[in-house]
Amino acid sequence: MSLVEAQIEREINPVDMIEHVASHNHWEFERSSDDEICLTVDGVWTDYNVSLSWMEDFEALHLVCAFDFKIPESRIQEMTRLLLLINEQLLIGHFDVWIKEGTVMFRQTLMLNGGAVPTGEQLECLMVSALEASERYYQAFQFVVWGGHTAEKALEGALFETQGSA
Repeated sequence: MSLVEAQIEREINPVDMIEHVASHNHWEFERSSDDEICLTVDGVWTDYNVSLSWMEDFEALHLVCAFDFKIPESRIQEMTRLLLLINEQLLIGHFDVWIKEGTVMFRQTLMLNGGAVPTGEQLECLMVSALEASERYYQAFQFVVWGGHTAEKALEGALFETQGSA
């Protein structure tokens, strides 16, 4: 049941604005429809595949940031534990695992209810926060899957920061 019955006519498609941000940042992209864009962004550890979808019914711009990373069935449970630990630390967005595909992704949504138009800064922040979270925790995913570490040990190793210089 809707609390507001007014229909808002949106003048600007948020995906058009994402295309502009992608062009400005020299990110490869492909428009699969008026309401979806897929980008490839080079990271330090891997390339990220970012898909943004405009969901008119919800007035929401949904972002999924995935990377070429397959989790063996034997490591799914430990990866799920790792995601719980990581998600506790995130202020916005979250990591998910698609068990059938054995993949990890970062997801978040920008709500634009009432005909709100996102700013370029908001869209860039949406993208950057997804990429920064993915970069920050990528090694922890590797430690669990390929190193056989526990979730706690993997997170500790990935977040280890050196201080000073040699």
